[in-house]
Amino acid sequence: MSNANHIDRKEFNITVYTENQIGLLNRIAIIFSRRKINVDSLNTSPSEIEGIHRFSIVIHETEEVVSKLAKQIEKQVEVLKVYYNTNEEVIWQEMALYKVPTDVIAEKALVERLLRENGARAVVIRKDYTVFETTGHREETDNLIKVLQPFGLIEFVRSARIAIIKHSEGFNRKLREFERTEPGHEVSENEYLNSRDKVFSM
Repeated sequence: MSNANHIDRKEFNITVYTENQIGLLNRIAIIFSRRKINVDSLNTSPSEIEGIHRFSIVIHETEEVVSKLAKQIEKQVEVLKVYYNTNEEVIWQEMALYKVPTDVIAEKALVERLLRENGARAVVIRKDYTVFETTGHREETDNLIKVLQPFGLIEFVRSARIAIIKHSEGFNRKLREFERTEPGHEVSENEYLNSRDKVFSM
């Protein structure tokens, strides 16, 4: 990879709307692995539309590469629409859990203050350990690891990223408009599949 390309690489959030997840995750993973692209975060969840799933994928790449990836993912039969956005264009969060010895927490007022400052809250308190939860950006959740490490951090886990696009009215409105113009259950060409020959039944 050239130096210029390396400089142009940044974090992108890829949002995939899909009708079905069975087998699709594996096919999407192959698209990335064939190009030797590391996926930093991947989350699947229901979307705002009943029966439609939403994949949120985070990668560190150039916009040119991300654009090509988005087009290739959109070619999958079950995929309805793919968006990609920079971090500045989305509202995003990750959740993290931290397990620490309860006796240390009980004895150290400093730890309690640090936890409060980092927006952490206790979700489980046992005699031997306490589990704290916090939500935020990667830098925030990483910072709390450093804070808790001297106090005997036993275990740490972070969720995949969830993100909402700031300036988009969303796929929901486009799909609803499409349903209004094409009522009923007949098979219709889907303009959101970039005029390919694939069709799906609404």
